[in-house]
Amino acid sequence: MRQSLCAMNDLNNLNEPQSISAIWTDTRAAGFAMPSEPLTCSLLRTLAASKPSARFLELGSGTGLSTAWLLDGMDAGSRLTTVDNDESLLSILKRHLGADPRLTVVCSDGDDFLRSIRGERFDLIFADTWAGKYRLLYETLELLNPAGLYVIDDMLPQPNWPEGHAQKVADLVATLESMKGYHVTKLSWASGVVLVAKTNPNS
Repeated sequence: MRQSLCAMNDLNNLNEPQSISAIWTDTRAAGFAMPSEPLTCSLLRTLAASKPSARFLELGSGTGLSTAWLLDGMDAGSRLTTVDNDESLLSILKRHLGADPRLTVVCSDGDDFLRSIRGERFDLIFADTWAGKYRLLYETLELLNPAGLYVIDDMLPQPNWPEGHAQKVADLVATLESMKGYHVTKLSWASGVVLVAKTNPNS
């Protein structure tokens, strides 16, 4: 029993991407207080590995911590677009990950970016900011290919939540659960993750 519990320790053997340590160092030096949670990042890598030759979209790049995990799971034929409006944070991401030819880094307001790419399609969208999550949700889900995945985190109470945010989270979950054409799984794990799969209308 003890061996089984040890083997299932979430934080054991995460096998972090090679770039993570250096990104963390620069993230702390920059005073960035909203980095992606390592367990969520590990899940993103596994999900990315299940999507060969795929297109990925990350909304809310931060300093590139989750970006690094996504890239680590992607194959050579996949492409990732990551979007943030903070050039100072993106400079850290570019320093450590910018040489990867699979990556496109966009400095833009998230809402503006989402409105600019109508008609494009992605196989996995990780929405880690208000754009695509609490704003323009329907427009973001429309960007998914059939069988595409939409992932959001920070759905469990966080110390930095502003007053009234808990209701926004509850409303978002209720909206997702009420939508037809999607399967929703809630994980009360890590920072709180919701996985949404777009059903294939031809299946």
